[in-house]
Amino acid sequence: MLRSSNLARHVFPKRCMLQNLCISMVAAEPETTISTNIDAQIRALSLQGNLEEALSLLYTHDKHILTHSSLSLQTYASLFHACAKNKCLQQGMALHNYILHKDPTIQNDLFLTNHLVNMYSKCGHLEYARYVFDQMPRRNIVSWTALISGYAQCGLIRECFYLFSGLLAHYRPNEFAFASLLSACEEHDIKCGMQVHAVALKISLDASVYVANALITMYSKCSGGFHGGYDPTGDDAWTMFKSMEFRNLISWNSMIAGFQFRGLGDKAIRLFAHMYCSGIGFDRATLLSVFSSLNECSAFDELNIPLRNCFVLHCLATKTGLISEVEVVTALVKSYANLGGQISDCYRLFLDTSGKQDIVSWTAIITVLADQDPEQAFLLFCQLHRENFVPDWHTFSIALKACAYFVTEQQALAVHSQVIKRGFQKDTVLSNALIHAYARSGSLALSEQVFDEMCCHDLVSWNSMLKSYALHGKAKDALELFKKLDVHPDSTTFVALLSACSHAGLVEEGVEIFNSMSDNHGIVPQLDHYACMVDLYGRVGKISEAEDLIHTMPMKPDSVIWSSLLGSCRKHGETRLARIAAEKFKELDPKNSLGYVQMSNIYSSEGSFIEAGLIRKEMRDSRVKKQPGLSWVEVGKQVHEFTSGGHHHPHKEAIQSRLEILIGQLKEMGYVPEITLALYDTEVEHKEDQLFHHSEKMALVFAIMNEGNLPCGGNVIKIMKNIRICADCHNFMKLASNLFQKEIVVRDSNRFHHFKNATCSCNDYW
Repeated sequence: MLRSSNLARHVFPKRCMLQNLCISMVAAEPETTISTNIDAQIRALSLQGNLEEALSLLYTHDKHILTHSSLSLQTYASLFHACAKNKCLQQGMALHNYILHKDPTIQNDLFLTNHLVNMYSKCGHLEYARYVFDQMPRRNIVSWTALISGYAQCGLIRECFYLFSGLLAHYRPNEFAFASLLSACEEHDIKCGMQVHAVALKISLDASVYVANALITMYSKCSGGFHGGYDPTGDDAWTMFKSMEFRNLISWNSMIAGFQFRGLGDKAIRLFAHMYCSGIGFDRATLLSVFSSLNECSAFDELNIPLRNCFVLHCLATKTGLISEVEVVTALVKSYANLGGQISDCYRLFLDTSGKQDIVSWTAIITVLADQDPEQAFLLFCQLHRENFVPDWHTFSIALKACAYFVTEQQALAVHSQVIKRGFQKDTVLSNALIHAYARSGSLALSEQVFDEMCCHDLVSWNSMLKSYALHGKAKDALELFKKLDVHPDSTTFVALLSACSHAGLVEEGVEIFNSMSDNHGIVPQLDHYACMVDLYGRVGKISEAEDLIHTMPMKPDSVIWSSLLGSCRKHGETRLARIAAEKFKELDPKNSLGYVQMSNIYSSEGSFIEAGLIRKEMRDSRVKKQPGLSWVEVGKQVHEFTSGGHHHPHKEAIQSRLEILIGQLKEMGYVPEITLALYDTEVEHKEDQLFHHSEKMALVFAIMNEGNLPCGGNVIKIMKNIRICADCHNFMKLASNLFQKEIVVRDSNRFHHFKNATCSCNDYW
C-alpha cells in the first residue's frame, strides 16, 4: 500500500449548506443513526456526480462529529468509483491518503483495494495502480481485470498480455478481461487479437455478447480500409456479427461503426436501414456513425441519394428526441454541408442548439462555413470569445483555414495573436496552418517568418512552405528549400515543386524532379504530377511533348490535365489540338464552362467569329453558364466585390469616371490595350471598352480612391480575383504600380502577381 507521503495533499473544500445542516442535527440523533444517514447521503451524491460535495461532506463529518467512527467501506468505494468515472485523480489520491491516516488496516480489504486499482487505472496513473496491485495480500479476478483495463486504455499491449498470462495461471478470465485485452489489440497487429479470440473460443467465452462485440470492433480496426472492392468472405468482423445468436444494440453499433471506420459507408447505411426496418431501436452512437458514413458518400449524383438519406435521418432524430443532443446536431450540420445542403439550414440548426452548445459544436459550424462562407466563419470565431468559450487548437486551425480566403492578412494576424495568447504558439499544426493562411492572403514574408521560428518542422511544414513559394512564383526559393528537407518527401512535396517549376518555366529542373520521384524516392507519379508536367511543357510552348506525355501516361487523363493542355493551346494558338482537348474536357466535366469559353476565345483571337458564335450557342443550348469574373478589395475593414463594369457597386459612376482618367494617364506612359483579347467582332472602341471595365481594374481604382482606408497604410494594394488575370489587365497593373509608386498584389485563380515599378514577380510568364 502507498505511504501517505507519496500522495498529493488534499485542500478541504468549504462547507456547504448540507454539511451545516448535518452538524446542527448531531445533538438530536444517536451516533449510529447519524453515521448511517451520512453514508447514504455521500453515496447518493457520488452517484449523482456531485463528487466535490460528497468529499466535503465526508471530511466535515469525520472532523466535527464522529472523531472515532468510520463510514462503511461501501461509501469509500462509491467515492473511488466516482473519482474513476470523472477522471479526478487528485481527489482520489487525497481520499486514499486520508483513509491511510485514518485506519492503516483498511488497506487489506480486497473490495476497497480493487476500487483503488480501478481508480488509478482509469485516471491513467498506472504506476500507482501497479504498486497498489503488487502490495495486495490477496487478489481476485476483479483485481487483474481492473489493471488490464488500465494498461489497455493506454495502449500498452505488452503489459496487457503479461498480466493476462498471470491471470490465466490463477483464474478463468471473465468477459470483461477479454474485452479489455481486445481493446488494446485494436491499434496493433491483428495476430494479437486472433490469439485472444482463440483463448476465448477455448473456454467458450466467444459466445458472450460482451466479448463478441469487442471482437467485432477489434477486427474492424485491425483490418483497416478495403481497396479494390469489398470481399465479405474475408471480413472477420462481419463473420463474427453474423454468427452471434444474440445481439444487443452495442453489437449493431459496433458493426455499423466498423463499416464506417473502414470507409464502407454504403454498407453501414444499409445495415442501419435493415436494423431500423427490423424494429431494433437506435441511440446517439448509432446516428453519429451513420452520419459519418453519409459524409463518405458522393453527394452530387443525379438523384442526390445521400442528401435524401440525410433528410430521413434528420426526421428520425427529431422523432426520437435525439435532435436535442448537441453531438447529433453537430454531426447533422456537418452532413448537410458535406452533401450539398443549404448553408443557411446548417446555421439554423446550430442556432437551435442555443444553450446546449459547446466548443465542439462551435468548431463544427465554423468548419462548415470555412470553405463556403469564410467571412461568416471568421465572424463566428470572433463571437466564440464573446460567448465565453475557449478555442482549442482545432478551432484555431479551422479559423486559420477561413483566413486563407481573405484578401489581406489582417484576419490571420488577429487569430495568430489569439494563438499566442492561449499558449499554442509552439504547436506544429497551428504553425503549419499559419504558413498556409499568410501565404494565401498575400504575405509570403510572414509565412517565412512562421516557418523560420518553428522549433521543429514536420513534413506538412515543409510542404506548406514549398506550396507557398510555388503560389508566389518563387521557384528557385522552393528548390533551395527542398535541398534542406530533413524528412522523407511524399507525393504532395513533388506536386508543390513541379507546380513551382511550371509557374517559372523551369523545364529542365521540372523534368529532373519528375524523374527523381521514382528513381530516388520510391514515389510513383500520380495524376497531379502528370498534370503539373503537362502544364510545364505547355506553358513554354512544348505542346507536342505535353501531348506525348498524355498518351504515354499509365492512367486515364482527368479533366485537370485536359484543361491544362487546353490553356496552353490557347496561349500558343494550337487550334487543332485545342479542339481535341476541349472535347475531352467537356466529356469529363460537362457542366464546366471552361471548354466552351477557351474555344470561343481561340476562335475570336483568330478572327473566326462565326465559329466562336457557334461555340457560345452550343454552350447556351447545353445550359452551361460561364463563371463571371469577380474581384475583391478590402477598404475600411470591409471587402468590396466588383463584377465586370462594376454595375452593382454603389459608387460605380465615380469609379468609372476615375478609371477613364487613369486610362488616359497610363496611355501616356505607353499602355496599349490588348484588343485581340476582346471576344466579339465589334469596333475597336467597343473592344477597348470591354477591356477597360474588367473587375480587377475597377477594384484597383476604388482602392486608389480610398487610399487612406487601405490596410498596411495603403503602401500595398491587394486584390483577389476568381479567374485568371488577362494579359491586358496584367500590363495595366504593371504601369499603374509605377504611376502610383505602390506595390499591387493580385491573387488570381492560379497564383500571386506582385506588381512593382512596372514589373511583375512572374516576369510576364503565367
